[in-house]
Amino acid sequence: MVHAFEDELLSVDRRSRLSVETYGFSAQAFLDWCDTKEIALEKVGLENLIAYGIERKKAGIDGATIAKDIAALRAFGAFLVRKNIWKENYALLLEKPKLHRSLPRVLELEQVEAILDAIDTTKPLGVRDRCLFEIIYSSGLRISEASSLLMQNLQLKEQILWVQGKGDKERILPFGDEALYWFQKWIHEERPKILKQKQSPYVFINYAGGQLSRKGIWKKFQDLKAKTGLEAKVHTLRHSFATHLLQGGADLRTVQELLGHQDLSTTQIYTHIDASELQKYHERYFKKKSDK
Repeated sequence: MVHAFEDELLSVDRRSRLSVETYGFSAQAFLDWCDTKEIALEKVGLENLIAYGIERKKAGIDGATIAKDIAALRAFGAFLVRKNIWKENYALLLEKPKLHRSLPRVLELEQVEAILDAIDTTKPLGVRDRCLFEIIYSSGLRISEASSLLMQNLQLKEQILWVQGKGDKERILPFGDEALYWFQKWIHEERPKILKQKQSPYVFINYAGGQLSRKGIWKKFQDLKAKTGLEAKVHTLRHSFATHLLQGGADLRTVQELLGHQDLSTTQIYTHIDASELQKYHERYFKKKSDK
């Protein structure tokens, strides 16, 4: 069922592979919920969809994720109507939660270093993880961009890489000497030990030599969170990259290009983070002055 839904999203709706994967995951989660509640798919009504959303919210799922779930269920509902499983698309009656644009969480440089230092680099996969999270931070990669990074798009000599971001938009990104060191160690020393006689077009591979998935990256980061006690997500490294660039004097347009943001307003949120940090320093300094 879900595979047929994903195939239609790709071939008919021309959705990006990342969107298809996200929608397929949401559809499968809903089907699993129906199985748990012993509700036949053809018997699902609006009240069931509402109950599912309420349970997701009670489970601590944030508004942005629930909004994505609803978008996926609307697409899945249209698919079910075409397959004569639903008489009408009940998911169209669901209201998306109103989202407020909160400032993304950002790590201090010392916290980023603590995460990277927590990786055990005495093992091949540890070297991979050190290289992986180094490049996610120092080049501001999305998790999907890191997972799908191809060997042919990595130029070690020039210290640049090509990534395909949202909407299949390509961009060229530089990386520094630290990332170069770990790329060389991973690609020339440790990656061949895992591949052995196999070949893979992907820079980051799993223990079996296949593509390291987004879920695999997420799991590795969860381990690092547990080790360091820091509250963060993989995407927090990207937020930190942008904020640290602005704090270092980079202009907004440059950061926009490096992040692959289509709209400058998306990048401008990081100026608010930077300003809030400056305000904290200001308050700390002048409070000390007034105390004297």
